Amino acid sequence: MAVDLVRARRVLEGLLGIPATEGNTVERLRNGDAIFPAMLDAIASAEHTVDFATFIYWQGDVAEAFARTMCGRAAAGVRVRVILDSLGARHIDQALLERMSDAGVAVHHFRPEDGGFEDLKRIGHRTHRKVLVVDEEIAFTGGVGIAEEWEGDARDETEWRDSHFRIRGPAVDGMRAAFVDDWLEADDWPITDDRDRFPEQPQDGSQVVQVVRGEAEHGWSDIAMLKHALLDLAEDNVNITTAYFSPDPRLTEKLCATARRGVEVVVLMPGDHTDKRLPQVVGELAYEDLLDAGVRIHRYERSMLHAKIMTIDGQLANVGSANLNSRSLRHDEECDLVIFDPELTRQLDDDLAEDLSRSRQIDASEWEERSVIQRVQEKVADAIDGFV
Repeated sequence: MAVDLVRARRVLEGLLGIPATEGNTVERLRNGDAIFPAMLDAIASAEHTVDFATFIYWQGDVAEAFARTMCGRAAAGVRVRVILDSLGARHIDQALLERMSDAGVAVHHFRPEDGGFEDLKRIGHRTHRKVLVVDEEIAFTGGVGIAEEWEGDARDETEWRDSHFRIRGPAVDGMRAAFVDDWLEADDWPITDDRDRFPEQPQDGSQVVQVVRGEAEHGWSDIAMLKHALLDLAEDNVNITTAYFSPDPRLTEKLCATARRGVEVVVLMPGDHTDKRLPQVVGELAYEDLLDAGVRIHRYERSMLHAKIMTIDGQLANVGSANLNSRSLRHDEECDLVIFDPELTRQLDDDLAEDLSRSRQIDASEWEERSVIQRVQEKVADAIDGFV
């Protein structure tokens, strides 16, 4: 028996207080060779506005291409606004920032450090959202940052594996709201002139979509509520792909309970090519309990895996910027979609099957024999879990 989509929608709407919308079109884009041209084409075609928020904006040909394209539209009179997380984008080429500013692109840094007391309260709470909205009509979200690491097609360890999504329809309004939410903190009131048209969104697509925003706050977040609710809804299988996996005890128990009631739970994460070993070690602390409960854990071996995807029973998918770690569930601004569509879900499950063929499954008996050094690393990492 698979999850009932009508009931799943009502459960998530009721728990989160966020209505889903009909008539959307969501297209999956796999890896930089497909993702970046689609985003750049959308920006290049902008006639009114470009709103872009990203956690990572570093260097490389793609960083140059985004700056050049946004500068071109700003010079043509399009209002172009960019939000960069001041921590995640700290490695950006300063020359690109100067070029964008000179061309009329409004660039603002989310929660820049000023050395004051406020820094101590806010430094661990970032915007991890990846949101691009063009002309209030087309939007993108997913896992990619703007850096050379994402260029290519995940052919080897130099090309990261990721997924991104192009959205049209009423759900674009939710994506714009996620950008505006961060813009209000970075700058001033976001409605500036008649370029803010608030158009009626076309409803000629077939997909029902819910947009869920996570806030950089303390305690329980909507993103955490979403992940737990999806696990409760699953009847047959849960497929999880995440770049950073460090579930807190509550989520670990939820994953275990889901597996124990007969749901097949598969978790895919980076292997040896992870870009951050510390969060990986934090996640390893939960492996023993998860494996004992029957959760299947796989590590991707071709390159760094950066996608953030959860599918439920082959019927619905949760995609966006949030990982299954403490940062995404408790600390950072995030933006996720729930897409109630078996066809898109099938595509994502097919992607997972391909990724699993390039992965190694963690064996429970082998894990029990792990070294003392590994066990000590887990304990140390767990002590600083909230910061990774």
